[in-house]
Order: sequence, then structure tokens, then C-alpha cells
Amino acid sequence: MPLATGDPESIGGYTLVDRLGSGGMGVVYLGRSASGRQVALKLVHEQYAQDEEFRTRFRQEVAAARRVSGAFTAPVVDADPEADRPWMATLYVPGRTLSEVVRKNGPLDGHTLRTLGLGLVEALREIHRAGVVHRDLKPANILLAEDGPRVIDFGISRAVDSQTLTVTIGRVLGTPPFMSPEQLRSPRDVTAASDVFSLGSLLVFAARGSSPFESDSPYLSGYQVMYEHPTLDEVPTPLRGIAERCLAKEPEARPKLDELHPMLRALPDFPAAERVVTAGGPGADGGPGAAAAGHPPASSAHAPRPDAQPAPQPPGSRPSGSRPPDPGRTAPRRGARRRLVVTSAGVALAVTGLTVAAAVFAPDMTKSSGDASAASGTAPSQKPASLPEGWKPWRTDLRVETEGPPLVYQQSGCVPDNGRTLYCGGNGFTIAKVDAATGRVLWRWGTRPQAARPIGVRDGIAYAYKASEDGHRWVVALNAATKRQRWEQRINGSAPAQLFRGGVLTLSPDGNQLVAYGTSGERLWQSPAPQGTYCEPTVLGGEPYGLCSPVTSNGLATEGPYELLRFDASDGKQHELTTLPKKTLTIGAATGKPLFLIPQTAKEVYDSGYERPYTSMLRVDPSTGEAKRIPLRRPVLGEPSLLHGVVYFVRANGTVTAVSADSGRELWQRSTETESLSAPVLSRRYGQLYFSNRFGRLLALNVDDGTEAWRTAALDNPGTAAQDTEPRVVLVQDAIVGTAGDTAFSVRPDRPSARPPS
Repeated sequence: MPLATGDPESIGGYTLVDRLGSGGMGVVYLGRSASGRQVALKLVHEQYAQDEEFRTRFRQEVAAARRVSGAFTAPVVDADPEADRPWMATLYVPGRTLSEVVRKNGPLDGHTLRTLGLGLVEALREIHRAGVVHRDLKPANILLAEDGPRVIDFGISRAVDSQTLTVTIGRVLGTPPFMSPEQLRSPRDVTAASDVFSLGSLLVFAARGSSPFESDSPYLSGYQVMYEHPTLDEVPTPLRGIAERCLAKEPEARPKLDELHPMLRALPDFPAAERVVTAGGPGADGGPGAAAAGHPPASSAHAPRPDAQPAPQPPGSRPSGSRPPDPGRTAPRRGARRRLVVTSAGVALAVTGLTVAAAVFAPDMTKSSGDASAASGTAPSQKPASLPEGWKPWRTDLRVETEGPPLVYQQSGCVPDNGRTLYCGGNGFTIAKVDAATGRVLWRWGTRPQAARPIGVRDGIAYAYKASEDGHRWVVALNAATKRQRWEQRINGSAPAQLFRGGVLTLSPDGNQLVAYGTSGERLWQSPAPQGTYCEPTVLGGEPYGLCSPVTSNGLATEGPYELLRFDASDGKQHELTTLPKKTLTIGAATGKPLFLIPQTAKEVYDSGYERPYTSMLRVDPSTGEAKRIPLRRPVLGEPSLLHGVVYFVRANGTVTAVSADSGRELWQRSTETESLSAPVLSRRYGQLYFSNRFGRLLALNVDDGTEAWRTAALDNPGTAAQDTEPRVVLVQDAIVGTAGDTAFSVRPDRPSARPPS
């Protein structure tokens, strides 16, 4: 189709010639390079370009597509996921989609089916060898070119090395009639066998003109995938046995690709099944809402919700393979003819997100009931939550308009006090006292800082930072009841202040002394840093320590090796304990003993997105300095948090790994698919870990095995600061308090989706 008014003339140096299709997430153009090379260029809609979660998913789609370079896929030739409007160009492959061909000409004959099947097997070989599971094989994503089929659209693919390639949006991604049972049941745990199941559905579609699991509702299609036998009545006998094996409910029962190849090669020629093509009924992909020829699902935003009609029991609520009760609606009669929607022509180079189906068996976490118990098939505990008196869901803006340059400390969030009150940092003020029951701001103090979490609260005193425009910095003590300043002490401009059991530990303005101040602001003691070193004040297990590293000739501190010093809390007497390797990370203190993370390599790496692997932990006896090395079973990645004897490693891609602090044994690993998670907080009452992400999405994992207990939708409009501010979550009694950008909010763990209006 011709370019529309408002379409750009060129993108990334490619002249746009034609429109190949458009959908809810973007537009696909036919482009031409200066040398005449033709490409299919996918351009994201402008509104999604500002959505960091979508941009992350698009960025990872590009990475997934680039990993795959077989003869039966369309290779990426160029991309710019960081552009104002992200785009990706793949080699243009002339040809119609499988859904188009079947819709127009009917089922394929034996010879064409054999060619299709062999091509898809070879395509999947290349995809799986690249470490990717496609997860959205369907007729609209198969191009039939002159020299064989092409598999396209890696928008919801998943790398098997735990690099998440989708963004959690509280819904199952995919097209129900072509998804595997395990993708519906546990989408984070799919393997290459899931693509084999989808291949079986594709072959049935191509042979009989409709999916083996087809219904008037995507929910019922998903129900049939989970519990019913496939409809194969019109599939020619030579192919039926192959399809039945591919469509086995259990992944291990399906054939491997190497087994399928000779089975498909042996297929004889046979005539195509008879079929009448009429308008109306399920879509060409085998179910309502499926994207045909590059077009998005019709009115997908208004797809029926699980509570809009009787629905099957969520699959997570019963053992795999058990037969559930009657879902309340009669499933389509096996062998009944289906009608296909005849739609306008398009292409299958669908933009990421065009194939997101309805929320099959995954209730919308924003629904008004506020009950998140079915979010992932695991209900929240029925234990009553202990909440601050008068608590209700709340949301509070932590931003005040002020003049002057911002002062950023890279630590956002709130700290709790006495089970009723929070002290939060914000944009335009230094510290605010917030009622944890209602979110009401009781007082604010200071001006201009942002991303500056208060140091802490103890014995009626709230501690925070104060800074001047010339770079000088102070630690300030405020009366927690009245916000009246009690005292201040100037400190080093680059070091933190931390509370220990005897006072406040920090670094002198000149950086040469570690200093402790009492609750009245008096200097308790000071201890010199070893000559030629810079010492970071550190509190572990409530005790004062220093991590001292060499200083370069130009006065810059290095990243180790570190001398670990312990100070007596009463008088600051210094004890040299041990030397820690370069790039060591501090974890915390386990049973009173400092715990550190030792890297696999200390080499300097400047690649964007690089994550340093760690291979062991080191536990140090604070009395003797004896260091015990605790090897890890395999290298781990992520930021560590120590909670009740377990170290939780959280990666930027949402993978969480639990490791015993005592033995180094890996307890579990879970790919949550929720990027930019905060450090966790542990609820011992519910046995769950709580996380927030940059956009206010909350996630709960069961502490025993890492399975997902529930998750919520992201906050509506958390503000522009959300993309650049580290999230944080804390508990006030059982109430969960999270921060996203300039917003603080609170929910209860037994009804986490109940939120206040924006």
C-alpha cells in the first residue's frame, strides 16, 4: 500500500517506498538502501518510544533476531533501538504469509506441506542453536517465499541463557491456539519443546485450514490447549501421527527436531483437504484476536476478561494433566468446520506487541476487586495482614517545585520508623516525614536534593544530608517530631554517613580520618586512614568498619585491593582484619561476620551492559580476621542482598538467584521477566520476597522456591523521573511501601492490586 500522509520519507538512511502493514505498536515499511537493497523496516509508534519498558523489549527483540542467521529466517541488516523512534530493518523477503495463503487458497497439498515442515524444522534448528526460543510461531509469522518458508518476528522470544527477552505486563504473551500448555501454565519456563508444539499446530493449520485448538474465545482456546485432545479429523493420515506427537501435552513426550526431519521427508504427496472459506468466525491464525498478515488483533484492548464470563480453572491451581471441571461453556464440537475471517491483505513482519493475545488464565491485576490471588496461580496467604492503624492504599508525590540546581546522591526511597512513620527523600526537598497509614506528608525539610534517601532514624532523631552548591556536605540531625535541626557536622563530599549502634560513622572533610559522632553531635572518636588510601565508612551488623583502597597519583581511589578495618564502637580502636581482592562487593554481615563477594575476574570492562561474574563469597571473623572462602557452584551475576542467611542476587533483566550465605549452595533461580527490580525485602509472616521496579510494578516471590506469588500492574503515570531513579521497597508492619521516581505508594500483601486512584 502507498505511503500515508505524515509518513517519513526515509529512516536511518533507507528511503521508504511503500507501507507493508501497520498495527497497534508500529508500522512496517518497504525501504531501499542507497545501493538498492530492499528491507522491511519496522518503526515503533511515537507513544511507545517514550515507554522504557517497551523500549527495553524492542531492544532485546533486536538482539534476539541478530542471534539468528539461518536460511529460513529474515536476518537483521540494521537497527537503532536508541533512536527517538526505535526501528529495525530486516532483509525483505517477497512472499505471502501462511495465514494469507491458506485463507485465499485453502489447505496445502502434501508436497507443499512437506516443504513447509522441513523448512520450519531447519529454521527452528538455527533459532535454538542460537540459544533462542521463538514462543510465537503462528501462521502470520511464517512467510512463504519462492525458496522456502521464513520464520519472522522475534518480538516475544526468549533466550535460554536466562537473558529475559520480554517485559512482564501482567498478561500471557502469544496467540492461544498456537501456544504450548507450558507457555500458558508457566511462560517463564518454556524450552525449545514449546516451539515443537507450536510447529505441530502450524502443520495442522496448514493441512486442514484451522488450528487444532480453535474456539470463539481465546480463553477456551487456551483451555483446549491445556486439557483437550487436538482436533485432527481433517488432517491427512500421513501427517496425523506426526502432529499428534508434536502436540503431546508434556514437553518430554514431543519429538526432537532431528527426529522430525526424517519423518517429514518421508511424507508422501497427497491432495489438499477440502475446505470452504467464508467470512466471519475465528481469525486466520486460528482464534479471535490473532494477528493475520501483520494486522493486530481486533479490539484487543477490549478482549473478554476472565471475570466477564464463566472461565476454566487457572492451570496453576491443579496438577498438570489433571482434568478440571466443566469450564461452564461448551467447547466447539471436535471436527466441526470453522470459518475464517477474510481480512485485507498485509504482511507478517509484525511490530513487537502486535501478537499479544488476551490474558489467557492470567487475570488483569488492575481489576476493581483488588484480589490478586489468581495472578500467577498461587494465592496470597490468608493470614490477616498487620497494618498501621487506619491504613488504606495510598500514593504520594515526593516532588516539590523549587529553584536551583538539583543535588543527586543516587539513593532514593524511604526508611521506616516505629511501625507508623516513614522518612522519605524527594525532588525539591531533603527529607519528608510521611504517615505510613495514609501517605499524608507531615512535614518536609531542606531544599533541592533528589534521589537522596535519608540516612536513618533512631531514638527520635532523623538523620539526613545537607549540601551547598560549592560541593560541601554535612550530616544533619533533626528532631523527628518537629523537624527542628538539632546539630550538623561537615563531612567528606564523596563518602556516605551510616548509622552504627553507637552513633554515626562517616569520613572527615579532608578524607583522612574516619569519624564517629554521637546522638548529640559530639565527636566520639576519629581514626586515621592508612597512609595513601581512601577509606569508605561501612557498617556491617551494626558495627563500624572501613574499606580502604589505594589512591592513585592524581588522588582518585581505586577499586581495590581493599584493607578491611574494624573499629571498636566505644573508642575507635583500629583492627586490621584482612585484604580483599579488587572489585570485591560488600554483601553484609551473616551471624555477625562480614560477608563479601569475590569476582571471577577483576579486569576492566567498559562494554555497555556488562555484568561481572562472581565465583565465591568470603566470610571474615571480626575478632581474628580469619577469612573463610565459600565457593559458589557456578558464577553468579547481579546485585547481592543478604536477608536472614540467604543472599539474593538480582540482575537488571529480572533474574533472581538465591544462595545460602553459609554454604554457597544455590537454593533456586527464577527469571521473573520484570526488569529493573529493586533490592528485595522479606516478609516472614507470608514467607515472601517483595520487589518493586522503576515503574511501580510490585512482585512477590515465595521465599522457599522462588515461584511467583503475585505481581501487580505498573503505576499509572509514575513520572519522568522513574526511568532514572532506582526503585526501593520497604515494609511498615506488613504494609508494602514502594517508590518509583518521585512517587511513593503503599499496598497490602494480601490484596496487592487494590490501589488508590492516580
